[in-house]
Amino acid sequence: MISLTRLNGDSFTLNAIYIEQIQAHPDTTITLTNGRKLLVREEEGEVITLTKQFYRQIGLATISANQKEGS
Repeated sequence: MISLTRLNGDSFTLNAIYIEQIQAHPDTTITLTNGRKLLVREEEGEVITLTKQFYRQIGLATISANQKEGS
């Protein structure tokens, strides 16, 4: 889970597994796998960093790295 901030200042926690796409135009927009869009105060790069950290915590980043090495 990653902690983010809505444009109105409300904090919320998002399960990063459901992130399909992150865009900045100019507000950061996160599109989830169900098509829902969220606007957040954090910059695109920060959301990416938080997501990568979350993936490492739950072991997904390790799996991805091992698969690339074995290819």
